[in-house]
Amino acid sequence: MGCGIAQTLALARLDVVLYDIAPVATAKAVAGISGSLDRLIKKEVINQKQKEETLKRIKTTTDFNDLKSSDLCIEAVTENEKLKLEIFKKLDEAVKPSALLASNTSSISITKIGSVTRRPDKVVGMHFMNPVPIMKLVEGIRGMATSDETFKATKALAEKMGKTFVEARDFPGFIVNRILMPMINEAVYALHEGVALPEAIDNAMKLGTNQPMGPLALADFIGLDTCLAIMNVLHQGLGDSKYRPCPLLIKYVEAGWLGKKTGHGFYLYEGTK
Repeated sequence: MGCGIAQTLALARLDVVLYDIAPVATAKAVAGISGSLDRLIKKEVINQKQKEETLKRIKTTTDFNDLKSSDLCIEAVTENEKLKLEIFKKLDEAVKPSALLASNTSSISITKIGSVTRRPDKVVGMHFMNPVPIMKLVEGIRGMATSDETFKATKALAEKMGKTFVEARDFPGFIVNRILMPMINEAVYALHEGVALPEAIDNAMKLGTNQPMGPLALADFIGLDTCLAIMNVLHQGLGDSKYRPCPLLIKYVEAGWLGKKTGHGFYLYEGTK
């Protein structure tokens, strides 16, 4: 997600500093962005010159202090509340007081994230869809303290990136995952209870409801750990048993079968670890 956001910002002619704690991760990110831009060239969406200009706008770093002059920081780490709160505390201390702080969280409270900073009025949710360069939607989430100025600036940025900005209230899961994740979870229940095999469940939903990808294949693409984390947020935050994660989803995550990124989820993927 971070790579996709950085690429889309740079394509919109904005300078980007891409941060990660590991140098190998930043090198991999730039290589991934380069490959993504090559695919856009093949599709004749951009040309070689645009690719070169885009890559020049992206700098990488493993030093938090290199972010201090940023006007906006977008966090895109895994869906782990403790980790996100730690990062926002560090960002608040590192960057200039006028900077806006956005989270790409897919379910966690923006109000809570903002509360650990000294600038909750400048904290906002900016939830991109994956893959970022392709998907047009950005969910904008206003925390209880988020200012109108911050929200308007976030909307303007999303639109500059070529995205459609949809406002969601600060409820667990917002719009997309409030609807999508229970559907995925129910598909896992269907598998768990022996209703059908994974291929049959996915084919039924693709052909029966005109979805481009079946729910179990989509879960593998998203990451089963992420799906479980979101279901836990929905279950805990809304207190309704209909959001209870399927035991089979929990077992797959415990086994380390997280989907495409580990090579094993509801399907097997060759050449992936």
